[in-house]
Amino acid sequence: MEPHEEKPIIYTMENKPIVTCAGDQALFTSLYNSLTQQLPREPMEWRRSYGRAPKMIHLEANFVQFKEELLPKEGNRALLTFPFLHIYWTDCCDTEVYKASVKEDIVRWQSLLRLHSTTDWLIVVVESDTKKKNKTNILPRTSIVDKIRNDFCNKQSDRCVILSDPLKDSSRSQESWSSFLTKLRTLLLMSFTKNLGRFEDDMRTLREKRTEPGWSFCDYFMVQEELAFVFEMLQQFEDALVQYDELDALFTQYVLNFGAGDGANWLCSFCQPLRSWNGLLLRRPIDMEKRELIQHGQASLLDLRSYLFSRQCTLLIFLLRPWEVTQRALELLHNCVQELRLLEVSVPPGALDCWVFLSCLEVLQRIEGCCDRAQLEANCSHTVGLWTYATEKLKSLGSLCGLVSENGPNSEDLNRTVDLLAGLGAERPETANSLQSPYKKLKEALSSVEAFEKHYLELSHAAMEMYRAIGRMRSARLVGKSLAEFYMRKGDPQRAEAFLQESLKSYLAEGWALPVAHTRKQIAECQKQLGQTDEYLQTSALLASDTHLTDMERKHFCQEILSFAGQTAEGHAQKVVLSMNAFAQLRQLQFRPATAVVHVGAALELELSLRSLMPVPVRLEQLAVSVHFSLEKGGARGRAGPGGGAGNRGRVGQGQGSPCGTVLFPGESPPGALPRSQPPALELYEIQDRSPSDGALNSAGVVCKNVHLLLRRQDSSASLDTPSSTAVAVEDGAQLLKTHDVSLLPGNNNILFTAPSREPGTYTLRQLCATVGRIQFVLPHIYPIVQYEVYSQEPQLSVEPLADNLLAGLPQRVKFIIVTGHYSIKRGDALQLSNSDAMPILSSSGCVARVLSSDSELVAETTLSMQSSEKVTSVSLPLAPPYHSVEFQLEVQCHIPAGPVRPESERLTNGEPWHRARSRQRTSSGMSVVDQKISIDCPWSIYSTLVALTFYIPFKAKHLLLSSGKRKYIQVCLQNVSDMNFHVSDQQLAERQQSSSLWLQSLNAKAKQLVHSKQSVFCLWEVKWTCEPPASLQCVFSINFCPADAQRSVFTPYYYEFQLDNVSTLYSLSADIQPAPGEQQCRTGTLCGLEVSIVRLAEPSDSEQQDEGPVETGGFCTTKLMYEVVDNSSNWAVCGKSSGIVSMPVAANATHKVRMEVMPLFAGHLPFPSIKVLKYLPHNAPSTIPPDTDGCVENDNISLLDKGLDDQADTSSIRSRGSVHSLGGGSEQQQRGLPMPRLEPFGPGQVFNRSQGCQVLVLPSKDDHVLEVNLT
Repeated sequence: MEPHEEKPIIYTMENKPIVTCAGDQALFTSLYNSLTQQLPREPMEWRRSYGRAPKMIHLEANFVQFKEELLPKEGNRALLTFPFLHIYWTDCCDTEVYKASVKEDIVRWQSLLRLHSTTDWLIVVVESDTKKKNKTNILPRTSIVDKIRNDFCNKQSDRCVILSDPLKDSSRSQESWSSFLTKLRTLLLMSFTKNLGRFEDDMRTLREKRTEPGWSFCDYFMVQEELAFVFEMLQQFEDALVQYDELDALFTQYVLNFGAGDGANWLCSFCQPLRSWNGLLLRRPIDMEKRELIQHGQASLLDLRSYLFSRQCTLLIFLLRPWEVTQRALELLHNCVQELRLLEVSVPPGALDCWVFLSCLEVLQRIEGCCDRAQLEANCSHTVGLWTYATEKLKSLGSLCGLVSENGPNSEDLNRTVDLLAGLGAERPETANSLQSPYKKLKEALSSVEAFEKHYLELSHAAMEMYRAIGRMRSARLVGKSLAEFYMRKGDPQRAEAFLQESLKSYLAEGWALPVAHTRKQIAECQKQLGQTDEYLQTSALLASDTHLTDMERKHFCQEILSFAGQTAEGHAQKVVLSMNAFAQLRQLQFRPATAVVHVGAALELELSLRSLMPVPVRLEQLAVSVHFSLEKGGARGRAGPGGGAGNRGRVGQGQGSPCGTVLFPGESPPGALPRSQPPALELYEIQDRSPSDGALNSAGVVCKNVHLLLRRQDSSASLDTPSSTAVAVEDGAQLLKTHDVSLLPGNNNILFTAPSREPGTYTLRQLCATVGRIQFVLPHIYPIVQYEVYSQEPQLSVEPLADNLLAGLPQRVKFIIVTGHYSIKRGDALQLSNSDAMPILSSSGCVARVLSSDSELVAETTLSMQSSEKVTSVSLPLAPPYHSVEFQLEVQCHIPAGPVRPESERLTNGEPWHRARSRQRTSSGMSVVDQKISIDCPWSIYSTLVALTFYIPFKAKHLLLSSGKRKYIQVCLQNVSDMNFHVSDQQLAERQQSSSLWLQSLNAKAKQLVHSKQSVFCLWEVKWTCEPPASLQCVFSINFCPADAQRSVFTPYYYEFQLDNVSTLYSLSADIQPAPGEQQCRTGTLCGLEVSIVRLAEPSDSEQQDEGPVETGGFCTTKLMYEVVDNSSNWAVCGKSSGIVSMPVAANATHKVRMEVMPLFAGHLPFPSIKVLKYLPHNAPSTIPPDTDGCVENDNISLLDKGLDDQADTSSIRSRGSVHSLGGGSEQQQRGLPMPRLEPFGPGQVFNRSQGCQVLVLPSKDDHVLEVNLT
């Protein structure tokens, strides 16, 4: 390989670590291609210091001939020219040759390495079979290698390697190559790591000296850039980019410190006046011109920034991150503008704009060169910022050079243009052949007005299209606003207005008040130049009401409106209709009366509160409210009472009405602003983190549950695509509320209107119109909806009880309410009320009628005159005008019927349930009801009105027949079921059919007593007779009552009728319990004798004989009875037969005794077991009660389940013997056709049990250790 005399060229991608080769150069040349190809094939793990992550790298090397000049000198920091490894090549296999020449050459080579403190070397001995064949007297191979190792590698035997037959394609050769390459990579990486670490330490030391005088950033820049070159040489582009980012951050910090007053001396070189502004250069990997300026300390701020960014751009493109280039470029351009101001660099006017413009286009073209069109369109969000910035700077240059004005540039502008173009210098050779280079575009744009307009519009429209493509409508309209200003300066207001209107939408939607005012002023100027009168007046009204303008500006625009309004109309020119939102705001509306419901012809006033937004007083020729009339909700319809339902119907401002008749209108947004939805309220909740072991509080915080709603992005394209405001239309309404010559002062104004009420119906306020000369300001819709109602009502009569419950038997007051409606009560008009015997109307001389207005105000009071006849009561009515009400009270009294009254839940005679109105049900009161109806004839109707009144009977009565042997007693219980207290007296009981042989003797002592609510009174009479009592006894109970709180005790009778059947006693029962033989007392567990005696007291009557079904046997007439002994309290155990059938002779004093055994189960005074007697009737006997299917007979045993008696029998005591069959067995026999007898209970009082309540003493047994005593 031929020696290279010159230094290697610094070109990043071609630089490689230098490896010198000494020894046999011909040998190395033959192996050079194989070595350079196989060295980077296998990656090596590079472990770096300071805990940095290891990386896999592919090593390459630049093999050069060894020269002493290549060895590093003292203080040389250049890594790119540093030889990292030195290799000595030899294929010597002869000892004599080795001693004669090779050894001396190696000694000289190592002496030079030691002289320059270089320890990274390697000796390669190449073994070839061809040489071995040519030399017969050579020593074995190991002899030369051993000698070299002994002579030069005593402590580093691995520094001598053998390469066997490298040019042959054999396994031995490949293995030798693999071992050699691994050794070479290892030594090269070790040397690289060691020297790179030493270089980094020196670089840190140099950086730490930055506070010392004489430290130069440019010198440090070159050192750290050397490190970046090394990383780039190893294709570690990320690490190389970090070095440039650190240099960028360090320089930025120094500039910021300089701006804060802490400046470094070396920064003075960057504060020199700016002389060149030729923009960025990104088409070279390294801009050597600017690098040399930095190296010699002659670079300007823009030179340094341009070179630094060009290097970052190159590395980012290598990393396939081109879109980061655009982001960094935009930040760089903005930062450079600020840094020039901080360093107070003198910049000619427009120079910085030229530099920014050229840099933007250079970056865009560099990105276009490494990306295809599809990638550019998909990522235009990254480049649109540069397009916009370039557009702004070109516009600034056009204004500076006079290319935007209507007259074109003058001589001063031309001189300034020449100076700016001179600062660009000559075009760079990289772009000289390009027709669309940034240099040519800028030079062409500044050459003429037409060329400038072409390039400016091209850039602006490109930026707008990109913003629209990515959905950034706000930014697109901001560029459009800039275009509008350009068109305004060019004298083209028509195009300017379209862009200004689009921008205005964005400002209104976002709520930017000041930009809204500024944009509207521009729109007003465009409309004035275009002669758009209506639009100009509307915009002027908006500006006149805008408080963000000065008073002078507001008055100017207001005067524009008034001047036009005061002009004389030509011919039949129509009025100009404008929106009222910019002129005045409707604040509130108040009705008088507050209900906003009046009858036909009544007066209704409404007061408007109007807030004027104009800065000066404005005289209105007319202020009118259009009214829409509808019959849907109005017309002839009634009300429940005077003024009833007016406030409940909600006619006053639906959703906004108040009881005082005031409608509050929501606060308006700024004039012309679009409605914006309010953000949702914060939903904050407390969170606590507690320890799972002891529950101690570790931390507490607050979390927002609806953060997804609060931080939700609103799509700008959707929120700003709002339709343009439609033209305001004036409705032609037949009904109008008008007022003339109104002076509208700035602020709140109150205007009073009188509403029409000639026809019944619903009136809806639709529009508000203010007329000022030729201009009409119209509020197209009044919202919330405001309505008032005019009604025409039919007369109505209602009757209401004054108490919750009308009580029968007592005078009760009811209230009559007459709503006159459209009818006028005249003299002689009267109500005709029908009379009935059950409910008479009580006459009263002091009955007063009250006449009320529709607002429930008292108008008059008069005394009513009443005339009663047998069938009709006439009540004369007082005079009353229409839409008034008349109220008076009358007393009625419902007589209590003597017979039983149908209860509330009773069924009618036809079996259907008797229904009552829900509002009058008293399910829990227990009172019986009486319905009464009154027929009323009214003077305004030919039909009668039927009114139903419900009365409640305050008492409930029941009777009971009691027996004591043959003596009979009748008990009547009177219960007060009402809520009142009563005095009762003169209780009497009489027989409906008087009989001299029977009388009732009262046993009641008190003549008068107080009965409280829910309290009962018991009355008792003894029935006495001289001969046989009748089979049926019909009685009438009567008692007088009056309210306890009545001032006068006027008693009213109460009657209760009832009937008693089978009064006489037929049988007498008695029982006796005897202890066991030899015992004086009964003992527990010992059988005792029970004797039951049944005695017939009298012979039966004919009806009784028919009921008992007697049977004649052996010349005697007998009847069958069934007895049953049970013990419900489980004190006795009935042993043996507990029930049976006996035949009783039908004769007086006939006796039948039954004996059985019982065993007491407890000690103490035990009551006798229960004894029951029932009729045992044959199957053909007539039934007096519904058949009891629970009883059945089989053999001699009977199971009795008597549900008709008060105490149901416990059948457990009668199932001791035989089989007991249930109802199913009897039913089965009946189905077979077998005749079955039946059981029927006796009537109350027909059987008298003399032993009822008797007890017997039972002693405990002698051998019991536990004493059980039953106390009853």
